Amino acid sequence: MTNEPAKELPPSFRVRHDDARTWTTALAAVPLLAGLSQRQRRKVAETARIRRFTEGTPLIVSGHAAGELFVILDGTVGVDVEGRASAAMGPGSFVGELALLDGGTRSASVVAQGPVVTLAITGRRFRKLMQAEPSIAVGVAEELARRLRASHAIN
Repeated sequence: MTNEPAKELPPSFRVRHDDARTWTTALAAVPLLAGLSQRQRRKVAETARIRRFTEGTPLIVSGHAAGELFVILDGTVGVDVEGRASAAMGPGSFVGELALLDGGTRSASVVAQGPVVTLAITGRRFRKLMQAEPSIAVGVAEELARRLRASHAIN
């Protein structure tokens, strides 16, 4: 036996904090996903990826094509819709779903207000998830209804 230092494990054997699967437990605290089983949350995490943003970095730019839905896992984002006051959204919130649902352009700009960690799901994967897990589609519909009611109450 030699006193050589132990060899490092190959990267594929290391746990990566940017691997969405390591966030499966945290997803239980996201209202949109809270009603899902552990297996279903793992399925969501496996189809997504973790994206991190620094302060002032845009997640979404109004008028641009849609590519992803973002679930805020940590931090706060500012949501700016032309002609309205800016709104802050934090952990458990999701942004970017509207343009993915109707194929239109982004209706708001979303900017990180400090460090932000998100779970990003592409439009194609988002649609597949909603088809495979109807409770996600129901959660999205409920949140959209809340937002619509709130916007009418403001106007």
